[in-house]
Amino acid sequence: MSQAKYLECGKIVNTHGIRGGIKLESWCDTPEDLASLKKVFLKKGAEYVCHKVKRASVFKQFVLFELEGITDIDMANALRGRVVYADREDISIDEGDFFIADIIGLPVIDLASGEKIGELCDVLNLGASDLYEIKTESGKKLIPAVDEFIKEIDLERGIFVSLIEGMLD
Repeated sequence: MSQAKYLECGKIVNTHGIRGGIKLESWCDTPEDLASLKKVFLKKGAEYVCHKVKRASVFKQFVLFELEGITDIDMANALRGRVVYADREDISIDEGDFFIADIIGLPVIDLASGEKIGELCDVLNLGASDLYEIKTESGKKLIPAVDEFIKEIDLERGIFVSLIEGMLD
């Protein structure tokens, strides 16, 4: 499975101050992870344009950035709603962990029967644990991403699950 060089890591939701600061919603494990990046990328057409981070801080669940080349509120306001990307090489993860982007599209397989249930189409973070949204022949279904149900994730073979009766009804 090919892995994308750039990963979505947040979204610009507002400006911050009059000197080009931006406020981001973090899509990383923690806002601190996003704030630790030294450079981020914004997409311009099919190209990813690098912006060095001059200053970053965490404010509640948001990240405040000052980016090189963004010098006033008008420039910052033009970026509102844009997705911010990180180079996967700039983000460290522990052995055995993975990026969400790498599991989207994997087949979801019933561990007991070996049958394909569907395909992972999204990961929702709504609180205590993530929910895996599975596209099945009968529509989209949700499975809590907890050890009780998610038994193995293999980036080559798929996501192996053990479900309770009626879970996908």
